[in-house]
Amino acid sequence: MPTDVDRSTDPSSDRRAPAVIAGLLLAAGGGRRLGGRPKALLSHRGRPLVENAVRVLREAGCAPIHVVLGASAAEVRERADLSGCVVVDNPDWAEGMGSSLRVGLTSLAGTGADAALVSLVDQPGIGPAAVARVREAYRSPSSLVAASYDGERGHPVLFGSHRWADIAATATGDQGARVHLREHAGDVMLVECGDIAAAYDIDTPPDLARLD
Repeated sequence: MPTDVDRSTDPSSDRRAPAVIAGLLLAAGGGRRLGGRPKALLSHRGRPLVENAVRVLREAGCAPIHVVLGASAAEVRERADLSGCVVVDNPDWAEGMGSSLRVGLTSLAGTGADAALVSLVDQPGIGPAAVARVREAYRSPSSLVAASYDGERGHPVLFGSHRWADIAATATGDQGARVHLREHAGDVMLVECGDIAAAYDIDTPPDLARLD
C-alpha cells in the first residue's frame, strides 16, 4: 500500500530560495578631468546621472541597491532621487575607487546578500540587459563574474560574498578590485556584453557629448 512521501528526504522538495544579488553603485567621483564636476550630478536625460545608474540596476533585478557617494554628497542627496536605496558616504573618496569599493562592501555585510554586482556611475552606455546578463551568471557565493567587450574584461562585475573580505583588503587607490581579479584570473567568468552595451566612461569634456 502506498505511503505518504517523507518530504524531508524527498529531493524534489528541496527548493532553494533565489540568490540575493545586491547592486553596488560607485558614485563618489569628483570629476577631476571634468573641471571638478561630480559625476553623480552630471545631467543625463534631464536628471542627475546617478539616477540613471540606479534605474539600470533596479531594472536588471538587483536588490537591495547600495549607493556610495563622495564628492558633493550632500548636494547629490538633495538633488537626486535615491529613494529605495541604501546611501552611504565615503569620506575618503579622493583616495580613489578602492576606498569606495571598501565602503560599499562593508555596507553590504550582514544584509544576507549572496553577491554584489558592482557598477560605475559614469557608464551610461551599459543598460539593464548587460547588467542582467552578468547577474544571471551567478552560481555561488564564490562567484567571480565580469562583463567583457570583444573579449576584454570590463564592468559591471559580480563578486560572491565569500570574496568580499579579500577584495576589501586589497582595494587601494584607483585599483578597485583589480588585484583580486588579477590574482584569481582563472576563476573569472567573462560574460560577453559587447552586443548589447557600450562600455565608455564619462571622463573628459568631450565625453559629455555622449550624455543625452
